[in-house]
Amino acid sequence: MINHFFKLLHKPKAKQIFNPWVEVDKENDIDKTAPEKRMLNLKCYLEERTNAEYLILAEALGYQGGHFTGIPMTSERIILGHKTNQGICPDHVCRSPLYRTSNTKKHKDGFNEPTATIVWGKLIREGLDTRNFVLWNAFPWHPYKNSRGLLSNRTPTNNEMMEGAQVLEALLQAFDFKKIIALGNKADGALREIGIKTEKVRHPAMGGAERFREQFLKIVKG
Repeated sequence: MINHFFKLLHKPKAKQIFNPWVEVDKENDIDKTAPEKRMLNLKCYLEERTNAEYLILAEALGYQGGHFTGIPMTSERIILGHKTNQGICPDHVCRSPLYRTSNTKKHKDGFNEPTATIVWGKLIREGLDTRNFVLWNAFPWHPYKNSRGLLSNRTPTNNEMMEGAQVLEALLQAFDFKKIIALGNKADGALREIGIKTEKVRHPAMGGAERFREQFLKIVKG
């Protein structure tokens, strides 16, 4: 089942959508091996979570996170060890070393995603087993604004969300999640569209961090 999931990630090129596991970001990647390295990162991450009980679902892949790591809601600064001062270590994501794929001339320490720091930080501070959680996106690829280029984010269209639903369903078939937590309305809507019961929490972005932490803790600690 997991092979079907990975096969679906290899979608054809589309306008204003970047596929980090297939495409090279010519302006920002370190070299042509970047897509392969991002896929290796994702596989390593998921292989350590085959028995995960929780799925945390956000809206879409972002340029500061999965665009370069290949892992949703996970920034390069996390996997490179530049968040240890906040209690987040690379081992929390994966025991094996993960690859950086962004050009060091862009950001010496790699890209940083605030949502990633908030979500991983909450898991760790509560003493939760990070391998009991899979972080994913309802729209698995990176939608960007044409006017601003690849280093931008945009909200996926309804048609794009429907396309992402195939990948989401494949992920749900490959894992046996006991509880699914949606970050925000878009992720919640995507799950309900395919008939999946979900627990919705406030998305950490745009001032929602504290509300997210409160609601998330209530769900995972009953």
